[in-house]
Amino acid sequence: MDHSHVSEDGEDAVHRRLVSLTARRNFLKWSGAAAGVAFLAACDRSPTEPAAGPTPSLSGATAGAQSEVTINVGTDVGILNFAYALEQLEAAFYLTVVQAFYPGATAEETDILADIKNHEVVHREFFKAALGSAAIPKLAVNFSAIDFGSRSQVLGTAKALEDTGVGAYNGAAQFLRNGDYLEVAGKIVSVEGRHASAIRDVFGRNFAPTPFDPALTFEQVLNRAGPFLATPLRIINSPTAGSAAALTASAQEMDS
Repeated sequence: MDHSHVSEDGEDAVHRRLVSLTARRNFLKWSGAAAGVAFLAACDRSPTEPAAGPTPSLSGATAGAQSEVTINVGTDVGILNFAYALEQLEAAFYLTVVQAFYPGATAEETDILADIKNHEVVHREFFKAALGSAAIPKLAVNFSAIDFGSRSQVLGTAKALEDTGVGAYNGAAQFLRNGDYLEVAGKIVSVEGRHASAIRDVFGRNFAPTPFDPALTFEQVLNRAGPFLATPLRIINSPTAGSAAALTASAQEMDS
């Protein structure tokens, strides 16, 4: 089933919600009190201030659709849904991390990971509220290959997810037709870039390995994120289909 298909009126509704949500005073109206409190707190919180307000449960983050989900990335709404899928994955990962930090985690590491969790939950709820009935279902995740008791595996996975997120927004932005969507993507990717640098710093890696971050294709992003998803995700009408090989070298730069 193509969960990204919406009528023209539906796309207009998504645009109205997204524009309204970018005004903080309207967020409560669209997404409910719990998400609104989390959103406002995350916007106002200092970088190391502990999380405030309700925190979604781990089970709520990991339970979701098991049947295949199809996203039409040939439309703006489909691209937003693709971003929503990534934000679901990132939020689920960090919610799992903060449930029980790996042994020996420093105060700096726990603060950074908790703050990133807060941001990713806000991003997830933002897309969910903006997309409304056009949103894909809640995706199920698969973190069975990650040892959450291992510092290197947690930080290594965090680095991979954040680098992928930055590359995903960079790569998808050029295909957005609506300037309002592009503005929101810019606001989110800048935060994802800060996440990537923070994780790289505590992991002892170069905080910015190149002067230009790569722009990943939809296929490259799905190849990187797919192993962490229990819900099969399929993309259709991709404007980058067949071009992944040309970007292999630049994508590898992210792994520095």
